[in-house]
Amino acid sequence: MSVDIKLPEGAPEEVVTQALVREVNLSAFGAKGVLALITLDNTLDHNRPNTFGPQSLLALDAAITAAIASKPAAIAITGKPFIFAAGADLSALSFITAREQSLGIGKLGHDVFRRLGESNIPTFAFINGLALGGGLEVGLHCHYRTLASTAFTALPEVFLGLIPGWGGATILPKLIGPERAVQVIMLNALNNNTMMKAKDALKLGVVDVVYEPSDFLERSIAFAASVLNGATKIERKDYSQDPAWESALATGKAAALKKYGGAELASPMKALELIAAAKSNTLGQGFDAEDLALADLTMSDPLRASLYAFNVIQKKRKKVEGAPKPALARKVGKVGVVGAGLMASQLALLLLRNLKCPIVMTDIDQERADKGVAWVKNELAKLVEKKRMSPESAARLALLISGSSDQNTFAGCDFIIEAIFEELSLKQELFKKLETIVSPECVLATNTSSLSVERMSEGLKNPERVVGFHFFNPVAIMPLLEVARTSKTDDATTATAISVGKELKKTMIICKDAPGFVVNRLLTRFMGEITDAVDEGTSPEVADNAMRAIGFPMSPFQLLDLVGPGVALHVSETLHANLGDRYRISPTMAAMVKQGVRNFYVKNDDGSFGANPAALALIHKGDSPSTAEQVRSRALTALAVEARMMLDEGVVSTPAEIDLCMLMGAGWPMHLGGILPYLDREGISEAACGQRFHAKGVASLP
Repeated sequence: MSVDIKLPEGAPEEVVTQALVREVNLSAFGAKGVLALITLDNTLDHNRPNTFGPQSLLALDAAITAAIASKPAAIAITGKPFIFAAGADLSALSFITAREQSLGIGKLGHDVFRRLGESNIPTFAFINGLALGGGLEVGLHCHYRTLASTAFTALPEVFLGLIPGWGGATILPKLIGPERAVQVIMLNALNNNTMMKAKDALKLGVVDVVYEPSDFLERSIAFAASVLNGATKIERKDYSQDPAWESALATGKAAALKKYGGAELASPMKALELIAAAKSNTLGQGFDAEDLALADLTMSDPLRASLYAFNVIQKKRKKVEGAPKPALARKVGKVGVVGAGLMASQLALLLLRNLKCPIVMTDIDQERADKGVAWVKNELAKLVEKKRMSPESAARLALLISGSSDQNTFAGCDFIIEAIFEELSLKQELFKKLETIVSPECVLATNTSSLSVERMSEGLKNPERVVGFHFFNPVAIMPLLEVARTSKTDDATTATAISVGKELKKTMIICKDAPGFVVNRLLTRFMGEITDAVDEGTSPEVADNAMRAIGFPMSPFQLLDLVGPGVALHVSETLHANLGDRYRISPTMAAMVKQGVRNFYVKNDDGSFGANPAALALIHKGDSPSTAEQVRSRALTALAVEARMMLDEGVVSTPAEIDLCMLMGAGWPMHLGGILPYLDREGISEAACGQRFHAKGVASLP
């Protein structure tokens, strides 16, 4: 293939995936001739999966040419150990400056992959390990597919702001029908990028057969031989007249609108268009449409922000900015959890499952402590029922969890985290008592969301072992962990906290001990502008829908319902006391808490949600209403101002950490890049702060 596609200037050098061809004699498997087996291998271990950049695609093209030249009975493609292929090499996309470059890469992928689908020689994909995006798509182009039982597969492109652009959006609907294609391309991607287990891929019809990894290659070759000799026949259904197209597309659109708070984002809408077109398009027409869609998306700011966000998440998962040397971390062999309520119990379960060491819970009486332990054990039983844990593992873990009303049981603990009521004096008293029980090296961690960690450590003999360790609810699901250092927290304590966080599989940032840390400070400022607008006379409907077009996962008042007015008010009061009048106390929220009104929205008889009359009756009646645009402008301006102040104060060291926090702690979408890239491209950063947070080209088009 005569193609000259160079990596964009500035892009990292491509890690080339080689394609090696060898011949396998099929006579031992009951078929005539040889199988030309192409193995994808970038020569690195499983930590660096096979990917497809321009040179990798050309290498595969050359391998296909060599395979055809050997006149085989069949051609098959497989991967290196544990990895089939993780799709396109996305590292270069952020550096593309011309639409023609994107079109060229899209077309190159199609031109190479479709050789497998259009071949007169039967082609097989032996998917031996992880297959994502283009990695799965190259398999879809093949006539037949086998899959290892341990392998995960997915088309995650919509999650990243792209579309399956190397055949997936066209082939898959034709192969498995509209409903299942929408499930794989849309619903799975939008559901935090859910991957298919082997059994799911088989059930959906994505692959033809599943084999165990121990003899996967041998059995896959035997499968190919049985197809060739006629013993195995695979029937393909024609879905062009399937009556489910319209309803499937409606399901996909509803899911996308729900995910992004009613906003119609380009990526999922374009994916739906391609799925719809697959009903009548030829494969060639579909591939051309994918090329055009991919080029359009690539030359858009939201995709650049998504790629930036993706890279930030991947980088920060591996390395925590400002973390001390890991060697300074102390061994943690026993953990204490102060409290046995829902939050504390969630923490205990997470610690138990990941650290697999003794966990001691305490509360003010034995009954409460026992209740917390019972909750943890019940959750273990649920995991067994769902086959996510073996009965033996659950039984072993259940023996490690205990509860008591006597805090002396914390003796011997290396790490204690408290999750008691958010009252500073109570936490100060607790830490002083714990100091008399545990060793001077035992880390004392607090899950406070807004109180001063430094003040909690006042009067302690060893204030250097106190650290903020702030999780987000639900603890098991939300990936962010804010590690807050005081002016006295030492490196050994911080390193130990980071080590525990890594064991818990959390994405962490180290932040200064400042009111609200990062996420709560920004969310409270943001929410405050919305509630202020309502208190001033703006209708709740106008205020709550002002952000809809941006694509937040939920509206401000939906978020308020999730957090709870009581918690939101407490955080507001704390930040008001520490940061001043820009954090105002909403009379409406105060009235809701006083009257015990816990929700702004309630479920109607028909299943829909509407404003709670009890909440509406408590709204402060102002006489200065705002338009939706005014509400949007003031809320986003407040975010920009607060973020700049946090950077100036050294709460975190880089804008990327703020973006990471909003992505992982608040669930704000990838296309916003967290939040700061969006504020940049809308001109809000410069208008409010006199400067951008990110240079042009970092999370936007150059």
